[in-house]
Amino acid sequence: MTQTALPTKDRLIRAAAQLFRTHGYHGVGLNDLLTAAKAPKGSLYHHFPDGKADLAIAAATWASDEMLRVIAASFAEVDTFGDGATTLCFKLAKLFDLTGQQDGCPIGSTLFEGPGNPEFLRHAARCYDGWMAEVEDNARRLGLSPEQATRQAKHVFLLIEGGWQLARARRSSDVLRSLPDLFHSNPDKGTG
Repeated sequence: MTQTALPTKDRLIRAAAQLFRTHGYHGVGLNDLLTAAKAPKGSLYHHFPDGKADLAIAAATWASDEMLRVIAASFAEVDTFGDGATTLCFKLAKLFDLTGQQDGCPIGSTLFEGPGNPEFLRHAARCYDGWMAEVEDNARRLGLSPEQATRQAKHVFLLIEGGWQLARARRSSDVLRSLPDLFHSNPDKGTG
């Protein structure tokens, strides 16, 4: 389905996710959103009564769901947690190369650079907790103990978030490709 074939609400969400990731919440105006989504005036408030703030939550949710799909696909056909974590890093490196080296984390760029309201911060925490839960579920499925799975999920999350920022600073996806060395550097931590 092409972008213009999507319903207006979906076009607004996807356009917002891209624009916020690239320019940050405050760097995007309502006209920018409507133009990018090829949406008529008034459609934003029709679908998102509280305007840009509502759209930011929806865009972050959509981006988070996309990340959950990447995580699930990374662990789907592997035999060890380490293999899944490595696949995830390589998928994210490819995404980094495709989306541009200046794009930030879709959650951070949208919700942390937004108005700073408590709902934005709660929603960011829910998105990140969902990512870690997906990694943790896969870690358990692949034989890690509950304690190891929780620790490794946090470890992967923190390394990937930091790795993405360092990759942006260095303008190189090789940073993300090198993260598996850090997963495998301590074999007694259950990265298998």
